[in-house]
Amino acid sequence: MRISRYVPLLAIGAALLAPAHASAQIYAWRDGNGTLVLSDRTIDAPTDVYVVEGAPTFRTTRPNQPAVVGDRIDPERFDSLVVEHANRHALRPELVRAVIQVESGFNPRARSVKGAMGLMQLMPATALALGVRNPYDPDDNIRGGTAYLRQLLDRYDGNEELALAAYNAGAGAVDRHGGRIPPYRETVDYVHKVGSAAGKDGATRLANSKRIVYKTIELVDGRLVPRYTTERPASGTDFETMHP
Repeated sequence: MRISRYVPLLAIGAALLAPAHASAQIYAWRDGNGTLVLSDRTIDAPTDVYVVEGAPTFRTTRPNQPAVVGDRIDPERFDSLVVEHANRHALRPELVRAVIQVESGFNPRARSVKGAMGLMQLMPATALALGVRNPYDPDDNIRGGTAYLRQLLDRYDGNEELALAAYNAGAGAVDRHGGRIPPYRETVDYVHKVGSAAGKDGATRLANSKRIVYKTIELVDGRLVPRYTTERPASGTDFETMHP
C-alpha cells in the first residue's frame, strides 16, 4: 500500500501494542508537532484523533468508550467503520447503516435464532467464506458484511432491491424466482424496510459504476483526512489505487 508523502506510513510490529492477532497491522502517522497517531486500520474518512491517557505524545483514532451508553445502543459509535468499509467497497454508507439498523439495531452482540451474528448478522458459513475471524467484532463484521453486499450488487448489476433480497433470503432464492424478489413476507418486508431507511430512489439504482479511484492521506489540524479523485495524482506523489 502507498499513501501520501505528506503522511509517512509506518508498520509497527506486534510487540508495540500486543494486538490480539499476530497478523494484525498497526499504522502510525506523525503530525506537525511530532505526536504519534496510531490506528489499526487505514483511513477512509476524516477521522478525529484522541489523547491516550498517560501518554501525552500519543493519539489514537478510537476513543476509549463503550459501544453501549447506559441501556441505549449508540449507532454513532460505529459510524467511522461504516464509512470506511462502505467507501472501500463503493457502497452508499446510507445503505450499510440501514442494513445494520434492520438486521441488529446496532447491537454488536446480536445473534438470531438461525445463528446469524453481529451487526450485519452474518451466517457462520458466510462469515467463514469472507474471512471474518470474529463476527462479534464491529470492524471485522462490517468489513465482511460490506464485502458481501458488494458481491451481491455486482451479481445483480447494481440492483439494490435484488441484492437486499439475496442478503435476506439467499442468492439461490432470488435466482429460483427468475431474478425477482422472492414472494416471502419476511423478505419483501426486509427489502422495504432497508430500502426506506437507506433512501433508495428506484429498484435499479446503480450504487457504483466500475472505476479507478486514487487515494492520498493528509494530516490536517489533528485529523487524518483522505483525499479521493478519479484523476491520477501528479507525477511524484505517492498514492493508493482502489478498484471498486
